[in-house]
Amino acid sequence: MRAIVTVIGHDRTGIIAEISMLLFKAGVNILDINQTVMQEFFTMTMLVDTKDATISFEELSKRLADKGEEMKLNIRIQREDIFNAMHRI
Repeated sequence: MRAIVTVIGHDRTGIIAEISMLLFKAGVNILDINQTVMQEFFTMTMLVDTKDATISFEELSKRLADKGEEMKLNIRIQREDIFNAMHRI
């Protein structure tokens, strides 16, 4: 199953590394990544494959949210089909 991870917050060193490591440890593969910095704000969107994940989707979502709290970022994950349905016009 594919999912979309979004990250928003103030830019600082190591954001991509820390989130990528969390995903790696959970057995999640990053398929595509797009990130940008607008002045002091960091935004990133990742397309990930969770089919080989070693934890449940719910646990992955919790770990990402906890990492976001720790890093003072907003980190969310949504299943691709739900993300597409929400953003369809």
